[in-house]
Amino acid sequence: MKKIATEKAPGAIGPYSQAVICGGMLYTSGQICLDPSTGDVVTGGIEDQTHRVCKNLGAVLEAAGTDFDHVVKTTCFLADMNDFSAFNKVYGEYFTSKPARSCVAVKSLPKGVLCEVEVIASVK
Repeated sequence: MKKIATEKAPGAIGPYSQAVICGGMLYTSGQICLDPSTGDVVTGGIEDQTHRVCKNLGAVLEAAGTDFDHVVKTTCFLADMNDFSAFNKVYGEYFTSKPARSCVAVKSLPKGVLCEVEVIASVK
């Protein structure tokens, strides 16, 4: 098992790794819309927050030697299912290979953010 860490994505805010490679697969922790350079939540609506989440995931994927095209499954958490359409629009810009996905509404997310996404990807 190999732990993945990059300064191009926010550091873990608890006792966990940004991602782990095991058996040729990458398992990321959930990414929220923290700016990695400041640690602050990105302001704006669901679109701005989703872009930041996807950029953070892209940095973790890159650090692991893989990319969005190798993502096989995502789990998406929304604070409000009314944001589903807008979230989906931005999400589709990054996950063009259309991996399997679950998307659920949750009562709340860390730091009051609007979305969180975790991925499972094959490592090149």
